[in-house]
Amino acid sequence: PPYSHLTRTTDFWSFEMNIYVGNLSWNTDDNQLNELFSQHGSVESARVLSDRETGRSRGFGFVEMSNDDEGQAAINALNGYELDGRALKVNVARPREERPRRERY
Repeated sequence: PPYSHLTRTTDFWSFEMNIYVGNLSWNTDDNQLNELFSQHGSVESARVLSDRETGRSRGFGFVEMSNDDEGQAAINALNGYELDGRALKVNVARPREERPRRERY
């Protein structure tokens, strides 16, 4: 898949898959996301994004899985999965688009 990337570990090169997870409940945290995705493979990181000013969840996050096969298995199993009363939207994360910085006044 085009969005996987190589990372150097101590002894070998491995593929990782970055996964977007949307429609999260405001109560979902990094640990819950990690536990959910760990059922489908090795999770490198799981992060729910929060608003800088309020600290409140923004309702989405990202999970990095150790390899493409495990990542695809997690996507297949969890897209549409109901967590805390909300159907998750799970897919391969797109690369972040460069945006011009906004001036703060």
